[in-house]
Amino acid sequence: MASMTELITPKQLAETPSAVERIGAFVVAARPEHLTTDSRQLFKRNILDSIACAIAAVAAPSLRLLRDQIEEYRAPGRCTLIGGGKTSPDQAALFNSSLVRYVDLLDSYMAQGGLCHPSDNFGTILAAAEYVGASGEEFMLALAVAYEIQCRFTSAVPVMAKGFNHATQLAISAAAGAGKLFGLSAGEIANAISIATVDNVSLANVHAEPVSQWKGFSPGMTGMRAVYAASLARRGFTGPKGLFEGPFGLELMFKQSISVDWEQPSLEIITQTVMKKYCSLIHGQPILEAVLELKRHNGLTADDVEDVRCDVFQGAFDFAGGGAFGPKNHPQRKEQGDYNINYLIAAALLDDQLGPAQLDEARIQAPDVQALLKRVEIRPDDSFSARYPHELSARITIRTKDRRVFVKEQHGYEGGLNNPMSWDRTVEKFHWLSEAFADEGLRKRLIRAVQQLDARPISDLMDLLAQVRCTAAFPRTHPGIQ
Repeated sequence: MASMTELITPKQLAETPSAVERIGAFVVAARPEHLTTDSRQLFKRNILDSIACAIAAVAAPSLRLLRDQIEEYRAPGRCTLIGGGKTSPDQAALFNSSLVRYVDLLDSYMAQGGLCHPSDNFGTILAAAEYVGASGEEFMLALAVAYEIQCRFTSAVPVMAKGFNHATQLAISAAAGAGKLFGLSAGEIANAISIATVDNVSLANVHAEPVSQWKGFSPGMTGMRAVYAASLARRGFTGPKGLFEGPFGLELMFKQSISVDWEQPSLEIITQTVMKKYCSLIHGQPILEAVLELKRHNGLTADDVEDVRCDVFQGAFDFAGGGAFGPKNHPQRKEQGDYNINYLIAAALLDDQLGPAQLDEARIQAPDVQALLKRVEIRPDDSFSARYPHELSARITIRTKDRRVFVKEQHGYEGGLNNPMSWDRTVEKFHWLSEAFADEGLRKRLIRAVQQLDARPISDLMDLLAQVRCTAAFPRTHPGIQ
């Protein structure tokens, strides 16, 4: 790899395989036998989790608007929208990806200087798989390839610390996964990656206050373009071979070499993904677990609370505690609520839960939670920052109006690397999020379809997802995973 002061020349680029060509070779070489028994089970867990998140969002106002947009611009196609309807693969990638992201309960991969959400690939790979009539096994393999590429890149480059958003590497992984399903050659996949990525430079500004709707829809747009790019590459369109190391490529943009071993065939990065229990950015998971444990164990109510202090690692403070991405003292919309530790703590104390209901704008704007969040203080802690990304830590101090003090220091959380979420807990989360939109029979068939995914055609799963209701049609009885 050339150093940043010695960028590779066009002549050198022509003589050696470029990074995108090596990624293309990695994708083509991926085989089902590279998925171990354990990794298959973890992928099925994450797939069920992605479906749960998607179903939970089908009635959200923003998703209804997106469905209207797709209806207006609808192209004939055979790809299923979760909740019913058919469209083209790129539109299906946009819609279903946006569903997965919306309630902010999706999986994550943590790295120094940033993170990514591997299940941002899910809607795109699902659309590509249905478009070509793939088997469940082929879908799982393409999804595993996408997870691997996105997470390896995230580990190598502190994307967010350099001012960019993780939709940048999503373009690489989603185009690669779609290309795998389309049966592209290594060279064609390299072109798909370059086409998708060169025009998808995504800025971390999307997370800055006031956080807009686009935070949750940017990955879907990336997926839509990635499917389209893979289709263009199949027809012979070419992209810049030197996307990474060539003149004015990604290495210049990030001001570093990007060193990844694309000859390593492992598909085990799934073991390093983490899950969520609460509708919150991943940084909030240990915080909310600690707050709710203090509340429940000590029989506290919101009326008891004088003030709350939360000490947390630097990334959490910057993203959601009033640090680098802006003040958090007056959230008004859903996207501001799930990226606001002050609000999340206040809502948890008031409602004893942090699920989709706590992301309703009426709840966020309610006087009780707006008053309480102003009595929450967030502070960065150097010792907690040193533990990141291997461990997400927080310390919660609650002072009551009668001068009692309760403190809990939290290292990790259920769903984290040291306490992974089990299949059974994921099933419980699935029932909680989907019960209003799918009756018990459909939910059981969906769970069984995921369990048997590598032995069935992807069309079996899509037929079931089309039966999900787009409005709440069944009673909500689940209290949420506790």
